[in-house]
Amino acid sequence: MFVFSVLSIFIGFFMITIPAVLWDLTESWKSKDAREPSNFYILTSRILGGFSILLGIIGFADLFG
Repeated sequence: MFVFSVLSIFIGFFMITIPAVLWDLTESWKSKDAREPSNFYILTSRILGGFSILLGIIGFADLFG
């Protein structure tokens, strides 16, 4: 559970701070014309990053609480 919580917080942090880099690593190969992520992709990445951090915090609370 500890590893999952740390990994969840780590991934969530990067989803919030640098969604364009994550798009470039994971999604850019799927499109010939797109050179940058859409606003919708950035918004959803940040929202899901927040949920990921929240899930990691809940995991820590369950582990130590």
